[in-house]
Amino acid sequence: MADVVMHAVVSVDGYVADPDDEVGPLFDWYFNGDTEIVDGGPFKVSPESAAYVRPMWQSIGATVMGRHLFDLTNGWEGKPPAGDHVVVVSHRPKPDGWHPEASYDFVDDVAAGVARAKERAGDRVVALTAGDVGGQALALGLVDEVAMDVVPVVFGAGKRYFGAAGDSVVLEDPHVVVQGDRVLHLRYRVRH
Repeated sequence: MADVVMHAVVSVDGYVADPDDEVGPLFDWYFNGDTEIVDGGPFKVSPESAAYVRPMWQSIGATVMGRHLFDLTNGWEGKPPAGDHVVVVSHRPKPDGWHPEASYDFVDDVAAGVARAKERAGDRVVALTAGDVGGQALALGLVDEVAMDVVPVVFGAGKRYFGAAGDSVVLEDPHVVVQGDRVLHLRYRVRH
């Protein structure tokens, strides 16, 4: 069954966006190099970041996201940046007529969303977006790893990487540490 990896780009003080949902310079590293992550894609990063991100994205079978991020990105217009399937955790249904060809499921519960994504992903990875939905899944014990792309920016306030997760969770020492250009890629296994 698929591993669940909670992932996002994050400021050094733990925010995935500022209070106005703007990412500011968090994504600058996606465009500061000369190595493509995907052929013909807009992302060009340092060779070190590409060597880390490319296989990570290729391993993704399904993504779980919250409705807030879905609305902000318009669900990436039905074409997620990685993986073939998306599960949106929301109490509202899929918008009428929204990309009927896209493999997007809408569920109203975090645990059900992770379970559906695991079915869709098969033996590939489930990418779980950080923030409120990711924090809830972590608190429920549904996350196997935490992956952070840490950018040297301080927001001081905003949308927290771990959302409002109330219970403490212990992570193992990082098993991946890759320094890119203006980003540090870290991966931690969750201690269960």
